[in-house]
Amino acid sequence: MIGIWLAGLLRRRGGRLLGVAAGVAMAVALLAALGGFLAATRATMTEQSVRGVTVDWQVQTVSGADPRAVLATVRNTPGTRAALPVGYAGTSGLTATAGGTSQATGPGVVLGLPAGYGSVFPGELRVLAGRGDGVLLAQQTAANLHAGPGDTVAIGRAGLAPVKVRVDGVVDLPHADSLFQKAGAPPQSQPSAPPDNVVLLPEARWHSVFGPPARSRPDLVHDQIHVRRSHALPHDPASAYVAATGGAHNAEARLAGTAVVGDNLGAVLDAARSDALYAQMLFLFLGVPGAVLAGALTAAVAGAGAARRRREQSLLRARGASAARILELAAVEALVVAAAGGAAGLGVAALLDRVAFGTTGAFTAGRAVAALVVGAVVSGATVLLPARRDLKASTVVAGRTVVERRPVPRAAWWALAAGLLLGSLAVFRITSRTNYALVLAPEGTPTLSVDYWAFAGPALLWTGGALLAWLVVDLVLRRGRPVLARLLRPVAGPLSGTVAASLSRQRGAVLRGVVLLALATAFAASTAVFNSTYRQQAEVDAVLSNGADVTVTESPGTTSGPADAARVAALPGVRRVEPLQHRFAYVGPDLQDLYGIRPSTVVTAGRLQDAYFAGGTARQLMDHLARRPDGLLVSAETAKDFQLNPGDQVSLRLQDSRTHRLRSVVFHFAGVVKEFPTAPKDSFLVANASYVARQTGDSAAGTLLVDTGGTGQQAVARRVRAALGPATHVADLPSARTVTGSSLTAVDLSGLTRVELGFALAIGAAAGGLVLALGLAERRRTLALASVLGARGRQLSGFVWSEAALVAVAGAAGGTVLGWALSEMLVKVLSGVFDPPPAALAVPWGYLGALAAAVSTALAAAAWTAVRHARRPPLTELREL
Repeated sequence: MIGIWLAGLLRRRGGRLLGVAAGVAMAVALLAALGGFLAATRATMTEQSVRGVTVDWQVQTVSGADPRAVLATVRNTPGTRAALPVGYAGTSGLTATAGGTSQATGPGVVLGLPAGYGSVFPGELRVLAGRGDGVLLAQQTAANLHAGPGDTVAIGRAGLAPVKVRVDGVVDLPHADSLFQKAGAPPQSQPSAPPDNVVLLPEARWHSVFGPPARSRPDLVHDQIHVRRSHALPHDPASAYVAATGGAHNAEARLAGTAVVGDNLGAVLDAARSDALYAQMLFLFLGVPGAVLAGALTAAVAGAGAARRRREQSLLRARGASAARILELAAVEALVVAAAGGAAGLGVAALLDRVAFGTTGAFTAGRAVAALVVGAVVSGATVLLPARRDLKASTVVAGRTVVERRPVPRAAWWALAAGLLLGSLAVFRITSRTNYALVLAPEGTPTLSVDYWAFAGPALLWTGGALLAWLVVDLVLRRGRPVLARLLRPVAGPLSGTVAASLSRQRGAVLRGVVLLALATAFAASTAVFNSTYRQQAEVDAVLSNGADVTVTESPGTTSGPADAARVAALPGVRRVEPLQHRFAYVGPDLQDLYGIRPSTVVTAGRLQDAYFAGGTARQLMDHLARRPDGLLVSAETAKDFQLNPGDQVSLRLQDSRTHRLRSVVFHFAGVVKEFPTAPKDSFLVANASYVARQTGDSAAGTLLVDTGGTGQQAVARRVRAALGPATHVADLPSARTVTGSSLTAVDLSGLTRVELGFALAIGAAAGGLVLALGLAERRRTLALASVLGARGRQLSGFVWSEAALVAVAGAAGGTVLGWALSEMLVKVLSGVFDPPPAALAVPWGYLGALAAAVSTALAAAAWTAVRHARRPPLTELREL
């Protein structure tokens, strides 16, 4: 009997089975594909984080320990690929005579580097002038001493005579913050900035210079072991962090208190693991609603034939079939749907993994099994459970009823909808507060904490919005029949009252179509807005990090004046060039970055946004600086620490280029700046470039922001390098997008966007067209009987197009409102994904237009098909039914 039943289903109800299987396939494919994104994203984050680390460990020997024994222990630690000793010594000051003038600096640091250090740790040194070995000066030191290759520098030693060395080259230290860290100290105990004066000596020369001070002043001299570790780590940043820190702890145990390990590798993975957890949150917030919606669509497709299924069950029961046998037949149907939908979904997911994400290994057996389980649950919930419910709750006579009498929703349902929406609003208010953190990852701790209550906000909004849409449309169809008849008159003509009555009487299919279309529209709109906002902020993050399309940073030993700016502006592909001063100033005891700007042009050239500032818009604060030359913008942290109020006098200590000494310069507090191109994340200052130049006697610009109009950045960067020489550091925006750290905004979401928006488009079209088509198919008997009673073709068309118009208008209106609310909530709750947070949502009007077109086309196709059937001879239709 099972075989006969299954053959009959495939022959007579094959289209409906295919629709249910398609819904299962959609849920399976969406979850499996987003699981692929999650796996690929985690691997990308780990790879990017590890790639940015040059020296994995900095092992500092403690006073009295034997550096050679420490070196041997580190080299024998499992996972160590290379280990080299580096000497650190403090100098009382540096002096140099060049061009007939003598320059002197304050205290600094002298490093002793072994031979081959640059090849073992590539990227730690960048040669700007001269050779890359021998006696080297850091670029800031070379600028302070006005020295270069061939000049002589005297290195001061505490209690001993200075030692003179001949400079062989000038280098940049890209990783100076970690290079001069306090090994093993917590982040709050690290130096606020690397030393300004740094000299690098060959290892043997360093020992000869600082061997005597090491005996008399051991506090000024210490040894470190720089280590390169194996990067064969797990793909997940959290697992990689555990593995990396475990190796560092193992090394400390082996060293037995003779050295402290500064774990640079663990530090970057520590930051990446919280971003990876945000990627998981994206999967849950954006993927799970889509899968649930696909399941609801499947239920609607299966439910569209509920009346027919009850009649068939009644017929089987009347002919002696037992309840167990009927459940067996339903289970077979559910199994066929689950198998077909699951296999198709996995195939689509595997294809999407390769096309959208460029990965194949991420498609694991675990992901496949989990997705198939979801498909089986959806199939059982939409096919087997309704059959069991009908079997238990319906009699044979009731099951043969053609038109059901729908119950009127009670007041409790309205109260429930209001409670759900108010609960969602309460959760949203809590999770959108200023210091709220969805993901909490304390530095140095192996565990991460996620506030899963944040999921309650969107979940309650989804549920409450769907229930409210159901209740409102049901109320309109029951109580608003006269108004509905007037609205349908342009479509249905004189039969508008009859059409309104028919829709009210058989409103179940209409309600399903409206609610599903509203949810599908909300899902597509919220997903599209979130992804568009994400891309917008990823671009903002890259611009903040890089500064402009192309950013030119002059070596501190050189001066960049109008001639360099004019030379760059004359290059092909350059639209404008904005000079930017970069100095250092003391605010009390704190050394901070100071940026000198031209207020009249920097807003456009630097793409400044209002969200970067507090107390006014970007244009308002720049206009204030233009009116008051001594105005000063400070970070929020500085304003709080020094309790500054608008108009307060602020004295900064800046180096005077004429005397090469620090002098006090008076500014007046004008506002708070939270972000600025090329500036650090914590504390910095922004002032008028003309005022800074007048007070310090130096108008040189350390940075040039080059606007290329958003195109050809890398080609322009190559031309700038050729024009200004190798001593100039040139960075372009496309490269900056891949090196903005392990931040989630450094991950390319284009593949995820295509997958999500593609599914959203398919779900929207299916919710509108497929559900309407199935609902109209169930009313073929009604239309055929109306034709027998004398209804003309145009009048039958009015029935069909009226229902299509009602579903389209009501579903689109509900989906628009719900989609807007969801978009606001998602962006607020997932604010940790955005750096910086968006000032406003980015609305992808093109995609929303495509969504509207797809849904309209699907609805029109469903209505046209129903109209074509309605115009057929009624006896033919009744015979087929």
